[in-house]
Amino acid sequence: MITKFYEHLRSEADALKFSYPVERVYNPLSYAWNGFRQYAERYCSGCKRAVFLGMNPGPWGMAQTGVPFGEVNAVKYFLGLTDIRITQPENMHTSYPVKGLECARSEVSGKRLWGLFRDRFGTPEAFFREHAVLNYCPLLFLTAGTREGTLRNFTPDRLKRDEREELFALCDECLRDAVNALEPEYVVGIGNFAAERAEGALSGVEVVRILHPSPASPRSNSDWGGKVTEQLINSEVWK
Repeated sequence: MITKFYEHLRSEADALKFSYPVERVYNPLSYAWNGFRQYAERYCSGCKRAVFLGMNPGPWGMAQTGVPFGEVNAVKYFLGLTDIRITQPENMHTSYPVKGLECARSEVSGKRLWGLFRDRFGTPEAFFREHAVLNYCPLLFLTAGTREGTLRNFTPDRLKRDEREELFALCDECLRDAVNALEPEYVVGIGNFAAERAEGALSGVEVVRILHPSPASPRSNSDWGGKVTEQLINSEVWK
């Protein structure tokens, strides 16, 4: 069961310290552990053909539910996880409140990703028979926003070098443990960052990269699902 690896990552990541420009850090593996545990125990056991790997929690996805790319409607209505109990991060900021399944905002990346899997496989059981979805880094970072008193998302690749290396060493270890347990033929990096981290951390598994579903990428805003399906078929992850 991969939850034991993420329990270890949770405690190790909680002990890390981050300096300017990071102002707040959320660890959903702590306050939303109930959501991640339910997801992992229901869907991420046994051997998988492919593991999809994201970067880190989105503020309106995993940060709310504990589920990777966990857009609230996808978690409730596709994954069927309707009894997620969470607390809140101790350092929560009003720019990014954590409301769990009551969050009214939709994370576009999660909506697109789970929507693609729903459209192709129909049910979560059919998708998870050969697949799993995980994130590389468990932490959401926030830095000062453009308006006074606000914060904005800050991606882990932009951390100071020593802080980044300490965090990534923990993430690499957890990724290796999870991949060894799931025994996939492929790890699919959702975006360049995830693919590059997987290539550096893993051996004996083929790493494939796909276009990230974030609306910040102009290419993703026109038929993202069609483009990614083509990428997955061309790389023989899907048939």
